[in-house]
Amino acid sequence: MRTPLYRILILLIGSIHAIGTTQETEHLVTQQLSFEEYIGFVKKHHPLMKQAELTISIGAANLMKARGGFDPKIAIDFDRKKFKKTEYYDQLNATFKIPTWYGIEFKANFEENTGEFLDRSLTLPDGGLYSAGVSFSLARGFLTNKRMATLRKARFFRQQTKADRDLLVNKLLLEASNAYFRWVEANNEQGIYQRFLQNAEKRLHAIKQSVIAGDKAAIDSIEASIALQNRKLNLEAATLKNKKASLAVSNYLWLQDVPIELEDHVHPTVPDITKFEAIIRTEQFQNTAEFVANHPKLASLDAKIQGLKIDKRFKMNKLLPKIDLQYNFLSPDATPASGFDTANYKAFVDVAFPLFLRKERGDLRLAAIKLKDARFERMAASLKILNKIEASQAEITSLEAQNSLITNMVSDYTTLLKAEERKFSLGESSLFLINSREQKLIQAQLKENQLTIKQLMAIATYYNAIGSAI
Repeated sequence: MRTPLYRILILLIGSIHAIGTTQETEHLVTQQLSFEEYIGFVKKHHPLMKQAELTISIGAANLMKARGGFDPKIAIDFDRKKFKKTEYYDQLNATFKIPTWYGIEFKANFEENTGEFLDRSLTLPDGGLYSAGVSFSLARGFLTNKRMATLRKARFFRQQTKADRDLLVNKLLLEASNAYFRWVEANNEQGIYQRFLQNAEKRLHAIKQSVIAGDKAAIDSIEASIALQNRKLNLEAATLKNKKASLAVSNYLWLQDVPIELEDHVHPTVPDITKFEAIIRTEQFQNTAEFVANHPKLASLDAKIQGLKIDKRFKMNKLLPKIDLQYNFLSPDATPASGFDTANYKAFVDVAFPLFLRKERGDLRLAAIKLKDARFERMAASLKILNKIEASQAEITSLEAQNSLITNMVSDYTTLLKAEERKFSLGESSLFLINSREQKLIQAQLKENQLTIKQLMAIATYYNAIGSAI
């Protein structure tokens, strides 16, 4: 059994030939690439889809990096000086630290110092000195600090990258959908001119026979020939337009990071508009406010605002004085139960406070401005999304009415052309009137084709406006 991927490869790459049962010659079989197959291929293989997934990896990597600020740390500092067989000093300092929330840090330490010229303050008991203690901040850095703020911001950044991924995917699928719809329009336009070219060829042949028989004037064959040349000219332009549209679609078709070019025998199919509209009508037209609230763009801005709030709180915390405390129990014995005594300790206090706080107040003001700017951006984005959704809804409704009208017009123009052809066959009309009626019909069919594509694009735009992939 052949897989769907194999069928797509055959459809897009290979030129398929079939051997007729009554003839030995091979002829090309026309293949169709449906919109569902095309969009499925874009979602699975396009490089930008893979690139969009990288944004989530970036968010996860930043979160891991921020969590690294709370990793336990081991540090060993060894310093020795020896000169002319004299050992001046030999100092060993090994530390194990455990950072925790709220700026509290637990520490265990071992020191061993020896040497003939060792500073008296560094003299320790034989076998070294053990210590265990805690350091923390009473004001600045207690409720929030750089380590805590970085981790909190990284969590919101991860949410932001998920929303940004959705925005990238939706934008790519909208562009890919519109490229396919333009291909459908160009392909249908080429088909229209092909059909009327065949009509012009048949009409010219019939008129030439009538001229030979003496039923028509020779000038009629010239007019029919001009009409045929005009149809050929229109078909050539439509063929070029179709080729360019298919190449634009090929920009979105990839396989294993290799672009795929559509073969000339591959043609698109018109998507079922009623199916797309049924989904929109029943599930989404009534939920505009909900879709605005859950839009990926607003989710991204909300995460950005939360991160800026954390940054503002961090900058505000810097207005407080710096009061860092550290207390360590000391013992020559590594056994805590018997060795540590509260009378043996080492402690220090570090207090600092800028007099004017100009740097801190400036940082806080900048953080507040950034937060306010992000809030204004969200307000504008929310209104823009709401207006875009309502505009798409209005466009879809209007195009439904326009398509209904143009369908009736095409039917009426077809009836007029057939009636004019019957009158011409009875000698009651002229070739000029037939060509005029036919030209009106061509224009109506082209307009019908354009409105159908506009309706499809409006539906795709609506999906994009509500932040959903088509």
